[in-house]
Amino acid sequence: MSAPTQARPDDRSEKAADGRRTERDPALSLHRNEDSALGTIRRGIQLSPEFAKGLWVTLLFAVVATGGKVIVPIAVQQIIDNGLSGTSGPDLVFVTRMVSVCAGLLVVTMVCSYLMNLRLYRATESGLATLRRKAFRHVHDLSVLTQNSERKGALVSRVTGDVDQISTFMQWGGLLLLVSTGQLLVATTLMAVYSWQLTIVVWVCILPLLFGVRWLQKLLSKAYLKVRERTGDMLGAIGETVMGAAVIRAHGTEERTAGRIDTTVLATRKAQVRAQRLSMAVSPFAEIVAALGNVAVVLVGVWLGIGGDLTAGQLIAFLFLMTLFIQPMMMATEIFNEAQNAIAGWRRVLGVLDTVPDIADPGEAGRVLPRGPVRVGFDRVTYSYPEGPVVLDDVNVEITPGTRVAVVGETGSGKTTFVKLLTRLMDPAAGTVRLDGVDLREVAFSSLRSRVVMVPQEGFLFDSSLGDNIRFARPESTDAELEAAITELGLSDWLGSLAHGLDTPVGQRGESLSAGERQLVALVRAYIADPDLLVLDEATSAVDPHTEVRIQRALDRLTRGRTSVAIAHRLSTAEAADRVLVFDDGRITQSGTHGELVDQPGVYADLYASWVRSSA
Repeated sequence: MSAPTQARPDDRSEKAADGRRTERDPALSLHRNEDSALGTIRRGIQLSPEFAKGLWVTLLFAVVATGGKVIVPIAVQQIIDNGLSGTSGPDLVFVTRMVSVCAGLLVVTMVCSYLMNLRLYRATESGLATLRRKAFRHVHDLSVLTQNSERKGALVSRVTGDVDQISTFMQWGGLLLLVSTGQLLVATTLMAVYSWQLTIVVWVCILPLLFGVRWLQKLLSKAYLKVRERTGDMLGAIGETVMGAAVIRAHGTEERTAGRIDTTVLATRKAQVRAQRLSMAVSPFAEIVAALGNVAVVLVGVWLGIGGDLTAGQLIAFLFLMTLFIQPMMMATEIFNEAQNAIAGWRRVLGVLDTVPDIADPGEAGRVLPRGPVRVGFDRVTYSYPEGPVVLDDVNVEITPGTRVAVVGETGSGKTTFVKLLTRLMDPAAGTVRLDGVDLREVAFSSLRSRVVMVPQEGFLFDSSLGDNIRFARPESTDAELEAAITELGLSDWLGSLAHGLDTPVGQRGESLSAGERQLVALVRAYIADPDLLVLDEATSAVDPHTEVRIQRALDRLTRGRTSVAIAHRLSTAEAADRVLVFDDGRITQSGTHGELVDQPGVYADLYASWVRSSA
């Protein structure tokens, strides 16, 4: 985990008097960046200092490369006025010398242009790599609640697609903007040297275009932000559909799903078309301005020539320079396209980075807990989800070290919230959760994650081998250590049934294995991690009896000598536990052993009777 992000006062979550989070809570949605275009670019460069590294050298090459573009107009003017129209007739020696010098300078310009491009690409890729790493790591720092506020596909698009838009601009539009700016300055300066009168004519013709582009930029900024948002929505919807393909086919909802995808695709197309329509408005306007400018320059230039204030070579050179001057204006459409797309992408990436993690690692100030069986304490803990009712209400409980605890209760009673607070996937709205007497919020993540391991109901597997997935908990583990762990959990017969043993590919999300086998992998992974507190969301209801026996046998050995807390969906787990906590409507209403609780009137006796009837 990266170091905690410092929250600005205006970014902190606010809570109402009843303890519920308000709409400014970062857990509700990712931050929306509202900086100006220049402010967004400035902040983006600050986050990725590689963009500006060695910039002055790159600019030096850019100046030479840009300055080289005026070589031909100057050479043409000199050849016409001094080489062909001299008092002694054409001077071929002078013409040859000018052509040779021009060719040499063009070679220097070409080399500088190559070096400028190379340096710009390197700086851009380094800066974008830093931006991607920071955004990706920050996404992992955000709480599960915050991550769930946006579709996973849309969240991924912020770290990938939006950064790609920045890349496109920095490597093409940024280069063009850099060169075009220099080209405008150089062309304007040289035009003024030849004729300040014609330079004024050009700028008078071009000013309406500049004001129009500035006005259009504001509209484009909003339009391209909408494009990036719609693209994120589309990727999120498509990703969700691909992940849920089996469910969609099982329920025969292909047409309805296709309609939903069509809606997001069409919304993206509509946003793209609107943005393109706005950007394309620049091109015809620029062409008209360029044509009027050329006509005005020729008319005024001829009039100045007649008066002896301008030579033929100077007028022709000025027309060349005016082409160099107008060219960037003609490219304004594409430059603004990429710039606004990039700024919109930058804003969305900054929106991720500006989202304050509500579950922050205390970092170097965090406490490191000694190894050994863990004592767990909940002291007047209350929690409610954003905009929702209270889920846990004034929970007080102490779990002694080495105790196996089963958590039972009906759906919505608060069991899952209890274990999320215990593993610090969330923090309580009120009260304190403690490990060995230390507030969880004071424990360094490195210590917490090594001492507390949660095995979810559906263990996530990566598209790799069985061994690599088990080794994920401790990468340095050898195959011999993995096999020993599997044997100690009583699963060697299962491993022997796999054709490739530890080298068995599990497929994407473990789809090559059954649900029970995925749970076995999660249990072995937890065993390899060697936690002091094991938190389990039991998942045996959807497995065959033989696999259930394997899982139960592995659980018995995995929890031996450790403090463990298991959400018990099947009350056979509660029967084997040292202590049972019964949740009802966000409170612990009963606590004791199975034998004590089953004979007492209450929630547990009712749940047990119902379970026995359903198992008969």
